[in-house]
Amino acid sequence: MTTLSGKTALVTGSTSGIGLGIALSLAKAGANLILNGFGDASQVIAEVAQYGGKVGHHPADVSDPAQIAEMIAYAEREFGGIDILVNNAGIQYVAPVEEFPVERWDSIIAINLSSVFHSTRLSLPGMRAKGWGRVINIASVHGLVGSVGKAAYVAAKHGVIGLTKVVALETATSNVTCNAICPGWVLTPLVQKQIDDRAATGIDPQQAQHDLLAEKQPSLEFVTPPQLGELVLFLCSEAGSQVRGAAWNIDGGWLAQ
Repeated sequence: MTTLSGKTALVTGSTSGIGLGIALSLAKAGANLILNGFGDASQVIAEVAQYGGKVGHHPADVSDPAQIAEMIAYAEREFGGIDILVNNAGIQYVAPVEEFPVERWDSIIAINLSSVFHSTRLSLPGMRAKGWGRVINIASVHGLVGSVGKAAYVAAKHGVIGLTKVVALETATSNVTCNAICPGWVLTPLVQKQIDDRAATGIDPQQAQHDLLAEKQPSLEFVTPPQLGELVLFLCSEAGSQVRGAAWNIDGGWLAQ
């Protein structure tokens, strides 16, 4: 079991889905947690706090660099800085390139890519000063392959992997590492919406789910947030200290085809 007692982790987009699953795994390993997301987070804070660490929440809109800076300042003020940064926040929109709304492109790039840059650049000085740090970017299998209708998402996630490699090289002689995790289908609200859209055409919901998985993911099973959390813990462990600049796919065989 990876012990992260005394470490503080910031997980963006962590009030539900993948981010919450990762936050819970980190909390179980003893880390203090800074959660991020919109709305009333009291229930989520209580869920994470049951494992005994200090838990805070910052509502920063990560599409805004100034709010990201405020969140990092909050972390330094209330927790003594960030040891583990998990860049997880993300949004999706599906449309052909020639019909893709410009404002949707801009918001996806801001939240899925630019926020990773801003959170990382502001967290690295503190990690370097402490002599230890982990930057873990939740990219996607779509950071490695394309899919029709997902121009902004695919472009952003490819960018996250490129940024991950650069940060890994720039920190290569330190005890700070940077890696990307590339999940396939995870049953998040984003994916559930795609299932619901298929079901809205008259397909049985279970069949719609099966068809979605069958198109890409040979295991016919979703990746789960706890599985992603365990991979995050490995990357935080000593065993993961020489994993640097990786784009680690966890995708039920998607990329093996």
